[in-house]
Amino acid sequence: MRRLPTRTTHPRHARVVGALTAGLLCAAGLVTPAAAAQNPPTAAPRLGNGLALTPPMGFNNWNSTHCRAEFNETMVEGIADLFVAKGLKAAGYQYVNLDDCWALGQRDAQGKLVPDPVRFPHGIKAVGDYVHSKGLKFGIYTSAGTKTCNSAGFPGGLGHERSDAQQFADWGVDYLKYDNCNNQGVDAKLRYTAMRDALKATGRPIVYSLCEWGENKPWEWAGDVGNLWRTTGDISDSWGSMVSILKQNLPLAAAAGPGHWNDPDMLEVGNGGMTDTEYRSHFSMWSIMAAPLLIGSDLRKATPATYEILSNKEVIAVDQDPLGKQGTVVSSDGGRWVVAKQMKDGSRTVALFNETGSAQRIATTAKAIGLPQATAYSQRDLWQHRTYNTAGTIAATVPAHGTALLRIAPDRAWAQYPPAVETGLDGAPLAQAGKPVRLTTTVTDLGRSPARSTRTALTAPAGWGIRALSPTSSPSIPMGRSLTTTWELTAPAGTPNGAYDLTLTSSYGAPGGGRVTRSLPVQAHVVTAPPAGTSYLSDLPWLSAAGGWGPVERDTSNGESDAGDGHPITIGGTVYAKGLGTHAASDIAYYTGGGCSNVSAMVGVDDEKGADGTVAFEIWADGRKVASTGVLTNAMPAQPLSANVTGAQTIRLVVTDGGDGVDSDHADWGDARVVC
Repeated sequence: MRRLPTRTTHPRHARVVGALTAGLLCAAGLVTPAAAAQNPPTAAPRLGNGLALTPPMGFNNWNSTHCRAEFNETMVEGIADLFVAKGLKAAGYQYVNLDDCWALGQRDAQGKLVPDPVRFPHGIKAVGDYVHSKGLKFGIYTSAGTKTCNSAGFPGGLGHERSDAQQFADWGVDYLKYDNCNNQGVDAKLRYTAMRDALKATGRPIVYSLCEWGENKPWEWAGDVGNLWRTTGDISDSWGSMVSILKQNLPLAAAAGPGHWNDPDMLEVGNGGMTDTEYRSHFSMWSIMAAPLLIGSDLRKATPATYEILSNKEVIAVDQDPLGKQGTVVSSDGGRWVVAKQMKDGSRTVALFNETGSAQRIATTAKAIGLPQATAYSQRDLWQHRTYNTAGTIAATVPAHGTALLRIAPDRAWAQYPPAVETGLDGAPLAQAGKPVRLTTTVTDLGRSPARSTRTALTAPAGWGIRALSPTSSPSIPMGRSLTTTWELTAPAGTPNGAYDLTLTSSYGAPGGGRVTRSLPVQAHVVTAPPAGTSYLSDLPWLSAAGGWGPVERDTSNGESDAGDGHPITIGGTVYAKGLGTHAASDIAYYTGGGCSNVSAMVGVDDEKGADGTVAFEIWADGRKVASTGVLTNAMPAQPLSANVTGAQTIRLVVTDGGDGVDSDHADWGDARVVC
């Protein structure tokens, strides 16, 4: 499924639904008109083509170039060169894949696809040959419809499966991504099975990627059809989009395995819409889900941090583990996720994933993630590249939107490693400029051995006051005990509202000498309580705001993925001059300082999109849900929503996707107000 470069549509809006003529089916040699009308496709044998025994790794241009002119043979061949030069090939990446817009808008007189001579003057086979010359593999794209998903409508494969498959094989294609646009209402199993059989008939091994967006639950049937299948709509380069897709893909672990994988869409790492911390979470969670790792950023422009994330061999090894297990959810309380993956060597990889906008303690145990009882365990931090010992507790205070990725195994040689130590902060500091605020930090020994000669320190921006009110060091912290320090923090008078970076550091002795140093980045928010009386929330500063497709907008709808592209907020024909425009899944947090009593809004799906949107609205106060709607659709008028928030320090306005994925989920908080 493709996002259109004109940005006039949301991902799902590109498809055209109608009735496929019997003549088209017959021309394809698929079925007779009578069979097309009366006989559903029969169950096929297990695909068993011997391909994709671990999740495919490679590159696809769409997320970074869309259909722009820079997508051409020079770019594609340059990516192949970078795979080799930057160590990505050595890290396991194989496939260099073309997406939409590589062809002309019409087939030739023989019904063959014609490469765009401007983009690919030497033809597709020449590009494939170049990729192969680098020891890599080559992929291509088309759609299981009459046209592809781009607004220009390039020729699709429906009715041309056998011809197109043979053409791809003749070009040396190793990977086919088969999209879902303009499918004319033909049964998904029939469309995708037809191309499966056509690929098989060529005799060339071609990895088959079904991109039907999870609309027909392919995880229930596509193991017989393809090597991987999309489980969701398109990803976008935002935290909200990534998390929404993650949540849709996590429950489907049972369907994945060698040769047949759940595909939550391509990587956005390096495209600029998220922080490096968020991109590490993205890469960690895709790896623990045994997802295909298809780079979606333009590697010609990638930063060293992007290459560092994409080439982390220890994280890649989790994704590529030959046992082929997708990680499963152990717990998910309050945005604090524990996901564990069984590894072929008997170890477990565990992701401690923090969905929230502040640092959080996330914890589990060796028993909970499926490991046998042992005296102690080794705990390998896959981002720090360092090994510790743990007595069985697996915990970390994880930065906002961060992930600790740890590989745990029983280990008789545990004493050679330093103890795992958790450096933590009690809560998220909220400070008014010029007024001191207290916060508490902890350094906790999780290992079997003591943490000796332990010290802790807290740093803040220049000019801020920091004073320790209790000890900052300890000669020894026994197993399970903590060094607890209380601090007084003061932002200078006149400091503007906003988030400011703090760093909490701990250090302790390691076996054989030397010291282990751990740093935890956290944020302090300088805040101002809302004024007395009634205020529009769109006029107040927020603590944080995240949307699932594009940013949260003030006094306009969400529009599309760019900031400022919204329209007047309109629900059921009623226009609201004030309010907040979002797209599910979204979360907007405000500081209320204990002085407000009520939050209210008129909520619903914005009229700017079609009838597919389904959302639910929630109001939270200090971590407790205090009001919510049921699922609302585009056909409904605005609904009133209000909540008593008396005494709350913070409130959050949350929109979920209604349980059916993010399709046209443009959600408005019309006339959103707070009374203080």
